[in-house]
Amino acid sequence: MTRRWVLTAIAAILAVLIALAFIYPHRMVSPGPLIAAHEKLTADCFACHAPLRGAVAERCIRCHVVANIGLQTTTGAPIARTADKVPFHRSLASKDCMACHSDHPLPSFTATSRVNFSHSLLDPAMSAKCTTCHTAPVNDFHRDPAATCSQCHSRDRWKPATLDHSRFFELDRDHNATCVTCHTSSDFGRYTCFGCHEHQPSALRAKHLKEGISNFENCVSCHRNAHDEPKARGSRKKDDD
Repeated sequence: MTRRWVLTAIAAILAVLIALAFIYPHRMVSPGPLIAAHEKLTADCFACHAPLRGAVAERCIRCHVVANIGLQTTTGAPIARTADKVPFHRSLASKDCMACHSDHPLPSFTATSRVNFSHSLLDPAMSAKCTTCHTAPVNDFHRDPAATCSQCHSRDRWKPATLDHSRFFELDRDHNATCVTCHTSSDFGRYTCFGCHEHQPSALRAKHLKEGISNFENCVSCHRNAHDEPKARGSRKKDDD
């Protein structure tokens, strides 16, 4: 008899706790206060959460119309933004608000568990247009209009960047030099081969003129490494020069 009463009491307590979790979820199971913008929803957990499913995107877009995100507030007021920035939410491959957003700030000891934005959520066409969301760097290293971000950067980890220098010139054992040896004044848009004692202007000029090559200022137009035959032959002098 005693065991039956114990089991009954435990079942009753559990039933009460479950009922309270549904009636007062913001007091029973809330992980913390909401962000300021959603403070008015503190006592209305089911405005965002579905029973036994957690927060669901379908309830987010009841207030946040996807086409207006980044353009208007939920009350219809315009949002000031940079003219060249286009809201990317409408280009998401799937509506998964919780993949990036959490309205309950996490405790400091779980901050590392926060989910960062994943570019895999974007439509492939938008994913390739980095400058839609990111401001393009303005410096000599990034001034090539034909260059694409993916040549050096990964969407999964923006830093460190990986530049494939062999696309321009192979840095083999004979050219294992620091950047400033060839790119003086930290100007990566320019280079010189005369930073090395083996490549003196007078010697190179004499050698190239002997071969009938008058244009030898742009070395990498012909030479992509130190050992292979030149990829091109430069501009040869005319026979009557």
